[in-house]
Amino acid sequence: MIGVIADDLTGAAELGAVGLRMGLKAEIWRSKRSKSTAELVCVDTDSRSCSPAEAAKRAAAAAKLLHAAGAKWIYKKVDSVLRGNVTAEVEAVMQELGFNRALILPANPSLGRIIRDGEYFVHGKPIHRTEFARDPEYPRRTAQVLRLLDAPHQFLLRLANGELVVPENTLLVGQTDSSEKVRDWARARQDSVLLVGGSEFFGTLLAEELNVKAPPLAEDFEFGQDRQLFICGTASKAGQHLMRSARKAGVPVFTLPQELMWGNDFSQGAHEAISQRVVQAFASGRRVVLGIGLPTVRDAQAARRLPGSLVDIAELVLRRVDIKYVFAEGGATSAELVRRMKWSRLEVRREWAPGVATLAVADENPLWLTIKPGSYSWPEAWTRAG
Repeated sequence: MIGVIADDLTGAAELGAVGLRMGLKAEIWRSKRSKSTAELVCVDTDSRSCSPAEAAKRAAAAAKLLHAAGAKWIYKKVDSVLRGNVTAEVEAVMQELGFNRALILPANPSLGRIIRDGEYFVHGKPIHRTEFARDPEYPRRTAQVLRLLDAPHQFLLRLANGELVVPENTLLVGQTDSSEKVRDWARARQDSVLLVGGSEFFGTLLAEELNVKAPPLAEDFEFGQDRQLFICGTASKAGQHLMRSARKAGVPVFTLPQELMWGNDFSQGAHEAISQRVVQAFASGRRVVLGIGLPTVRDAQAARRLPGSLVDIAELVLRRVDIKYVFAEGGATSAELVRRMKWSRLEVRREWAPGVATLAVADENPLWLTIKPGSYSWPEAWTRAG
């Protein structure tokens, strides 16, 4: 069994889907499990928004859990643009598993995310000039990679400059501006180095180990007449595009009240009223979109509460309407929904596009949960459908 430690649910699902693409049976664990036949286990520590100390504690516990479960090697998944408690979690996993070297390869060149000359670029633009500069919790205010990371406490932090060797007592950030360079790093892999990074590095490592050529991705999905609920918990361009497309197709779209952007509380009566309107919409149609739908919220605390407010509505709807397909955008939104609905068993079943994964929810009322990070695009066929 191969183990993955991810700091949010979308990251765990993304790497589970990569494993599925390579022919591995993949599961996501969100709490301790005793039995599993999975060949790839991705633990979601739900630690991106924690304090560094709490995040480190959760990452170390996940490493201990996977080691005890018999993982032959463990990969530490981090956000591709280095949001969250990256160095705190990496150091904690290193100490738990006895490593004194780590290679961090976060960039995904195949998705237009590269590191070159010490700077991070997204589709050719320095990251601080993209929508990541407006992230409410971890705004990317510089393109200099080492400044995007907190300084480690126990080890040195360095940027690779052409070499493919990780020095002792070092967290080395690899520079990758092409998929070929990712493959170079994967081929130089050493068992004495903790491997850390994004989805492309992990997929390349698996492909090298399993000698598997990835099959083409599925491009379409037939929903039939079953109900579908989309929950867009970010203010990303992808979410905005989905809501515009839905409105154009005549699909009901419901958004949060504007007073929430100023930090006001979401009253019980307000989310009850919106949920009732969503339930009524399902009486005459099969698809509804729930979205934040507010201008950029600059207050970090208010912004962090918005996904929870959205899930307040979604939870009421899911407990009143039989919905087979749920689509959630954003790690915080996906994790809160899974937590609130007490969906403890999640099996990775399909990868529709990079970062877009469908999970089977084994529950009294089984359904299909598709999740993706906010910065990734929805498949175009889904945004067109009505």
